Amino acid sequence: MLTELKREAYEANVALPRHGLINLTFGNASALDRRRGIFAIKPSGVAYAALRPADMVLVDLEGKIVEGKLNPSSDTPTHRRLFRAFQAIGGVVHTHSSHATAFAQAGRPIPVFGTTHADYFFGDVPVTRKLTAQEIAHAYEWETGNVIAERFAKGRLAPADFPGVLVNRHAPFTWGPTVAVAVEVAVAVECAAHLALMSLALAPGLVRLEPALLARHFQRKHGPAATYGQARRG
Repeated sequence: MLTELKREAYEANVALPRHGLINLTFGNASALDRRRGIFAIKPSGVAYAALRPADMVLVDLEGKIVEGKLNPSSDTPTHRRLFRAFQAIGGVVHTHSSHATAFAQAGRPIPVFGTTHADYFFGDVPVTRKLTAQEIAHAYEWETGNVIAERFAKGRLAPADFPGVLVNRHAPFTWGPTVAVAVEVAVAVECAAHLALMSLALAPGLVRLEPALLARHFQRKHGPAATYGQARRG
């Protein structure tokens, strides 16, 4: 099972540059085995083209390296914090995709202007507050996870309804029940950011999507009443 976990993490990581979400070695993906409390994550600083499934590092939810000869991603504490905060998720993705990162650097949420965005988020892609100087100096990557958890707690946001966030001055993190879904959400976040910037260029005073249309598009793909896709046949 842990070999399969490594393979899932590997497939997710190499999908990121294929989707145009990665420059250089920025970004990472992790896959969690919730029952064992172990996740597989990309090793730090290794080029995506050079990655192999065996290179993935196994880490437990206490931060101990369980298996691996390489150092895990420098963002490992953030992934670990998110896995501990959001009990239903099984994968986390971090990218520096250009358009989404532009919103993060500006400290602005990605506004929901259309149904493409609404298919994945039940509103704006949220943004965190800035980290304090003390948080940056103390345990930066763990504190990054803390400000994400804080944003969701204070905003009463459900991680399933808002499967990603922009870290102020930094970049996006996304998640899902599996790491493959987290990759899909990362693609959607970058697409939504790009569309939002183009929409604002065409219509600077554009208002957000009407609540009824937002709800219709989000709920037809998510939740118990979802109608999108193929129903399982007995």
